[in-house]
Amino acid sequence: MTLHQLLAEDGFSCACGKRHYAKLKDLILEDGALNRLPDIVKKYNGTRVFLLCDKHTRNAAGNQAEALLTAAGIEVRVYCFTESHLFPDEKTVGKTALAFDQTCDCIVSVGSGVLNDTGKVIAALTGRPYIIVATAPSMDGYASATSSMEYNGLKVSIPSVCPDAVLGDTQVLCQAPERMILAGIGDMTAKYISLFEWELAHLLLGEYYCPWIASLVQQTLDQCMNAAPAALRREPEAVKTVMEGMILAGISMNYAGVSRPASGMEHYISHLWDMRGLAFGTPVDLHGIQCGIGTLIVLKAYQAVTNFVPDREKAMAAVNSFCPETWNSFLREYVGPGAEEMIEKEKTEQKYSHEKHAKRLDMILTHWDEILRNIRQDLPRPETLEQRLNEIGFPTSPEKIGLSQEEVKGAFLAAKDIRDKYVGGRLFWDLGILDELANLV
Repeated sequence: MTLHQLLAEDGFSCACGKRHYAKLKDLILEDGALNRLPDIVKKYNGTRVFLLCDKHTRNAAGNQAEALLTAAGIEVRVYCFTESHLFPDEKTVGKTALAFDQTCDCIVSVGSGVLNDTGKVIAALTGRPYIIVATAPSMDGYASATSSMEYNGLKVSIPSVCPDAVLGDTQVLCQAPERMILAGIGDMTAKYISLFEWELAHLLLGEYYCPWIASLVQQTLDQCMNAAPAALRREPEAVKTVMEGMILAGISMNYAGVSRPASGMEHYISHLWDMRGLAFGTPVDLHGIQCGIGTLIVLKAYQAVTNFVPDREKAMAAVNSFCPETWNSFLREYVGPGAEEMIEKEKTEQKYSHEKHAKRLDMILTHWDEILRNIRQDLPRPETLEQRLNEIGFPTSPEKIGLSQEEVKGAFLAAKDIRDKYVGGRLFWDLGILDELANLV
């Protein structure tokens, strides 16, 4: 299937038993795509646009978007953030909601991560059509139907809307800051972990899993990694390939109805660094940069697991000695205010229940050979991926983005508590080796 065939409005039936829907209606990814913005707005009956941007994206494409719309007889109300760094939190959404002009019948965001997530939330609240003009191939949320936000100190993925249309003008995308292109590559590397952990959860817990979606994402991942060096040279076709990867990753989440195809433990490590940055002012980098570093950290842990012989007694002893009160104290100290939400969620999740652990451990031991085989077949060796990323100038170590070993260790330990989702940290905890691995990565 081509990228546009994947957008079929009526979806298509899959051997997994589901009917998959892309939700994204229009995708224009080409040289000069920005010139088609007025026609797309008119397609969704837009006559007065609320245009959301920041001071960087206004210069990148916002001014041109405004001029094109005005020349086409479409009124424009611009809301431009002036902050040097925009946080994805309730304050940003609140400011935007207060500024929203109720006479506007269409919302257009010009930007990427935070601006897109905010635009999707405002579109969900107002019921207006939503269009995103992408300015960088930097993250995979363009075509997803959720928004990544910080709420009460906890990084959460909230239901919002999938954009009606995504416009990616390769002239604009090729001018994106190098670090944002690197971030897109980093966000794609996360799919090594997410795909493996999706299959792991299916194997151990019986979670829904679609081999076709997994294969689609894997193919896209391979294409993006092959295109990465040329994308950093700003070759249009390579940048387009990376951008297509960002779009397909979002569509894959829509197909699956969950974030499994695109995010795993590495994303939660990144979320924890974001939460600490908000709470304590510790260093924070672009989402994709952090996800790429998180991917290398988690790969090292899985590589170490291949040399491990599971021991039921050791696993049971670790669980029996686990003290929730001590653990909650660590979460409060490491995470900050967001820890309270994590602690509260455990009351319903009950992932530390001895009975639930015993059942999971039985499944792990039963399928251990298959788990090892999947690690060896599906995951690249960490040193191999690190070398590929170093060759394109990707910051491959936490130290390069200002994070200490303690920051890394804390995020590795706490990642299992971010969501009720079976990721590597939960497997390592179930085996009684989480602390050991935290000292190795």
